[in-house]
Amino acid sequence: MDAPVKTAKKPKAEAPSGVKIKKVGIIGAGQMGNGIAHVIALAGYDVAMNDLKKENVEKAIQIIDKNMTRQVSKGIITQADKDPALSRITYAANFEALGDCDMVIEAATEDEAVKRRIFIDLCPKLKKGAILASNTSSISITRLASTTDRAEDFIGMHFMNPVPVMELVELIRGIATEDETFATARAFVDSLGKKTAVSEDFPAFIVNRILLPMINEAVYTLYEGVGTVEAIDKAMKLGAHHPMGPLELADFIGLDTCLSVMQVLYEGLSDSKYRPCPLLVKYVEAGWLGRKTQRGFYDYRGEKPVPTR
Repeated sequence: MDAPVKTAKKPKAEAPSGVKIKKVGIIGAGQMGNGIAHVIALAGYDVAMNDLKKENVEKAIQIIDKNMTRQVSKGIITQADKDPALSRITYAANFEALGDCDMVIEAATEDEAVKRRIFIDLCPKLKKGAILASNTSSISITRLASTTDRAEDFIGMHFMNPVPVMELVELIRGIATEDETFATARAFVDSLGKKTAVSEDFPAFIVNRILLPMINEAVYTLYEGVGTVEAIDKAMKLGAHHPMGPLELADFIGLDTCLSVMQVLYEGLSDSKYRPCPLLVKYVEAGWLGRKTQRGFYDYRGEKPVPTR
């Protein structure tokens, strides 16, 4: 959940022999799910993608194709990297189709009830010893693991957005996560050409514990009339050298996700400094969620984004 940068490490052409993972399942074909599938397939692993609708997976594969083509044009990967990587991504029609996966990564919406329902339905279909990971950006790994039949083989694996570009993955152990599970997950992330930051299992972990309150404060700054959308973003881009302004970044992340993380922080830490800004709540209630709905702090329906306040 961070601003894009311009470089990415070239992935390995085949799955490393030192990692005990050959096939990876991904649940959720949205922005995070397709990005995770992208980097895992490029690193040489077979990928099975599951979503509520087959057309969502088909759309995700089209996006992956487009993004890989962009990487080829920039010299980050070659056509010889792209073609086999795309062929490694298949559609998993149901959870039974994930039964032969060595690892399954849940990348569904940032809603604890949804994630818990997925794990309850998924676990009976997984083989013994399969690692189960959540891409949650804020929710307790220990609490999510308690829903499963494999708390020892459960781990938080928080990829940053956009996944093909960002270099970091946060790893979060639950209270029951075994050392072997953690070591395997870390070696797997290393094999993707990513760097790991290990976080304790506290609300929002490291990145979002710091990033989202900054975004929330920017929304308060707008709410209180200290500055306009344009002024706030310009101030942080030119005054703090941020690649994206905080309100522009909020739109990129998704205002619903921003609100969910702030609610987790507020409820989990019981500190008023994490109270979600009422204006953020209002935008989410209006369905103005940012880029994905074409309106947030900016209106994206025209030729260029226009501030909505």
